[in-house]
Amino acid sequence: MIGGFGLPEILLILAVVLIVFGAGKLPQVAGQLGTGIRNFKDSLREEEDEDSNKKLEDKT
Repeated sequence: MIGGFGLPEILLILAVVLIVFGAGKLPQVAGQLGTGIRNFKDSLREEEDEDSNKKLEDKT
């Protein structure tokens, strides 16, 4: 079980996504989702780096 979702729920969600976007658009949608997640993670890392640099400057 993944986060409270069982296999039937996941299959239902996948079926709805397939109906909404169609089989031809799924790779494009998945790629855009992956790019968005990657950009989000990169922005979080940049904020952490800025915070740690600011803390080091404050200590000196």
